[in-house]
Amino acid sequence: MYGAQLIAELRRREPETEFFGAGGQSMRQAGCDTVVPAEDLAVVGITEILSHLPKIYNRFHHLIKTAEKRRPDVAVVIDSPAFNWRVAREMRRLGVPVVYYVCPQFWAWRQGRVRLLQRYVTKALVIFPFEEQFYRTRGVDTTFVGHPLAALSVPTSSREAYAAEYRVDVAKDWVTIMPGSREKEVSRNLPTILETVRLAGWSHEYLLPVASTLKRSFLESFLKHPLPVRLVPDARAALAHSRAGIIASGTATVEAAMIGTPFVMVYRVSQLTYLLGRSQVKVPHFAMVNLIAGEEVVPELVQHDFTPQKVLAHLNAILPYGPVRGKMLAGFDKVKARLQGSDPQGRTPAAHAADIILQQVRERRADAPSVLHS
Repeated sequence: MYGAQLIAELRRREPETEFFGAGGQSMRQAGCDTVVPAEDLAVVGITEILSHLPKIYNRFHHLIKTAEKRRPDVAVVIDSPAFNWRVAREMRRLGVPVVYYVCPQFWAWRQGRVRLLQRYVTKALVIFPFEEQFYRTRGVDTTFVGHPLAALSVPTSSREAYAAEYRVDVAKDWVTIMPGSREKEVSRNLPTILETVRLAGWSHEYLLPVASTLKRSFLESFLKHPLPVRLVPDARAALAHSRAGIIASGTATVEAAMIGTPFVMVYRVSQLTYLLGRSQVKVPHFAMVNLIAGEEVVPELVQHDFTPQKVLAHLNAILPYGPVRGKMLAGFDKVKARLQGSDPQGRTPAAHAADIILQQVRERRADAPSVLHS
């Protein structure tokens, strides 16, 4: 999503720009030649990464060989530090400037890895306000451009029309459930969420968006018993029409806050990943919304705290007339204000990032068509 927004802004400024690299469906639709499909890199957790190392290395090698042939003017790497810092290293070897958009969260854990940004990254573009000072004080040329989700548009269709299209009972409260975007995440998170649904009975309707990285049949395999759960295609529309959400930690939590849908944050990983991560995490909260606000705005049910009983208790507290709903919505307002940034030109985060990237291109090569890696 971030890559697609950025490509759109770059094309608006330089229509002849060519893009190639690693990306998913949205980037392909935006015009990027995805020589490495992002789906091949969609792994999470130490055990899953180890089992996929041969495939990841093969895709990495193919990407670098493509870059050697096509010689980009600038490399834009987005998130995914385990893969992208190696891409950045190879791009610098080729003499290509590297812009890191959506920087790794080294402020949360493994802070020693900031040296990788110092060594391989020409410019860092960060999306959380506290990141700019963190990276600048450690010698990384950094600019806060605002969070892309701060500029998102909320679907305008009526709740009644949505209910008719997806056969949802308009008289009930709707809850969006988002267990993750990868199969391993879903396998660990969705069963407990569905047990929460069973525990709650049929008093609510539950919307389960099908992430672009997942197959509908995979999600259907969890829904063998009758439950008030509807598979829907668009997470943003589902969140906009829902009264609350149960959401796995990640970007979706920020999206829900921007839309204004109260939610319970849940997450479960393998025990090995959890134990290793817990020993290295340097921040007081798991949920990005809480980190941005500087306080606990949403409840965090992680690992052993992630039980159906606890999820249901917190869910009831944030549904309409729940005792903490108003406080959570006020916290979301604070988060929105902090993520919007303060660009004097009033640019969206993607537009601001595009201008900085094109400046890197102009500085390196002013007289030839641009070819960008993303």
